[in-house]
Parts: sequence; C-alpha cells; structure tokens
Amino acid sequence: MSGPPTTEGGPVAPPGIRAAGGVVWRPGPTGVEVCLVHRPRYGDWSLPKGKLEPAEHPLLAAVREVAEETDVRAVPQIRLPSVSYRSEGRPKVVDYWSMRAVAGGGFQPGTEVDDVRWLAVDEASRLVSYPHDAEVLAAFAALPPVTVAMALVRHGHAGKRGTWAGPDIGRPLDAQGWAQAHALAPLVALVRPVRLVSASARRCVQTLDPAAALLDLPIDVDGDLDEPRPGQDRDECVLATAARLAALAVAGEPVAVCSQGKVIPGALERLSGRTDDFTTPKGGGWLLAFSGDRLLAADRL
Repeated sequence: MSGPPTTEGGPVAPPGIRAAGGVVWRPGPTGVEVCLVHRPRYGDWSLPKGKLEPAEHPLLAAVREVAEETDVRAVPQIRLPSVSYRSEGRPKVVDYWSMRAVAGGGFQPGTEVDDVRWLAVDEASRLVSYPHDAEVLAAFAALPPVTVAMALVRHGHAGKRGTWAGPDIGRPLDAQGWAQAHALAPLVALVRPVRLVSASARRCVQTLDPAAALLDLPIDVDGDLDEPRPGQDRDECVLATAARLAALAVAGEPVAVCSQGKVIPGALERLSGRTDDFTTPKGGGWLLAFSGDRLLAADRL
C-alpha cells in the first residue's frame, strides 16, 4: 500500500487553500450597508468569498468571487485583515478588501448562494456565523470614509540605461516589461478608472498601453509625475508628484497612474505622513485609497 508523498524530512503537507473576498458596501437610508450571503450547503451567513483559480491574483479573485456570489460589481478600496483556519483538513487563508458596490444585476438564488442581504454593519456582525467574519467587519467599521480609489504603478522593465543609445526618456519596455504591463492591466481595471495618466517617459506610457486597450481610454502624459533628470532637484520632483496625485484624488474620479521609481516612494511618504517602505519594483504598484487629499491606505499590487 502506498502512503503520502514523503521527503527526507517526512510526509509532505497538503497545499494550503487560498481564497479571497470582500466587505462590499453601499450607502443606505440610515448609513452604510454591507452585503452578506447565505450558503445552503453550510446553512451559514458569511462574507462573499471564494477560492483562487490557478495563478490568479488574490485581488482579481476577490472581485470576481463577489460578482459571482452576489451579482454585484464592486471597486476594491482598502485591504482588510486576512483570516486563517482549517478547511477540509487543510490550512486556509482568506484575503479580504473593502469594496464599494458600483453596479448590480438581478440576483438569482443558486446552489452555492441562495440569499443575499444588505445590512447595517452592527446587524451584519450579529448575523454572521463565524467570529472571524465579525472581526473583518469590525476592521471595516473602523475605517475612515473613502472618497476615491486609485491605481499607482511603476513602469515595467526596460533593459539597462547604459545599453540604450538614445535619450533616456525614449527607452522602451523590453519583453519582460511588456509581460509586466499586460499583467498589470486587469489589476488597473479593477478601480474602474475614468482616466489613465502617465509620466513622460516612453516606458511609462507603454506600461499603461494594455490597460488603455482594455478600457478603451486614452493616456494623458503629465510631466509632474517624472523622476528628476540631470540637474533637477529630487525633492522638488517628489513634491510635484505628490501634489499631482493629491489633485487627482481631490477630483474624486478613479484614475490609474504610471510614474517612476525615484519619486513614488517619497510621494507616498508625503501623502500618507508615514515612513513605511514604499519602495516599488518595476512592474509593481499600489492600490491607493484617499479621503479628499489624504492618503488613507496604500496596499501593494
């Protein structure tokens, strides 16, 4: 009789389960309402969530699962605490985001979810079947109001500066950079931007090209998002980038922005008032949540 797979150190543990979901909210007659789902298989009330598909990004999975279970389209805003427990004898981790409901169809009861309720947060906390869902709701309730969510990304890989013979502003993405740009496009689309804004460098504009094609939006070029060129003061460029991001946030419409590695960390420090590690790798980025011009949260994409 064969046993479980083994290594020199003993049996190999079964892989953990990854899932994602959200606290989906909307304005109600007396305040914020959040969405709960009833699952007939378990007879429970819980936050909408589901398992990640192979190689799926957790944030994409969270928005997809919310739509599949509730028929609500939602914009993610702030990452909430993850929860861990055992399911079917395996460790399970569920990542959550607060999400603003922006559209919905006609919910139809199914075998996975047969009822959806919109409730005040305190009512929802009393109804949920699991303490960890109540804890996630408590974290959501403690958040300041969010006025807009924004995607901020750094351009993808563009080879080495020293191997490009022309002006640096014209250095294009390489094959790795294009792959990063295509991977970023569906994440950028999650905030439902109405504008795409890029720094002047060619590699920045190209990084937003797949998102522009996906969303059918033009790309606006803005020099205030540029990193310093020879002779320019770095702090002045950081201030300009921070001011531009704040102005876009105050406008109150969701946008996606591509900037550069020498200004993104400093701009986020100034906007948040924190000295967190805002280093951003090429092809990486942030989900930003603002209240007016105040940066409430910056969650890595």
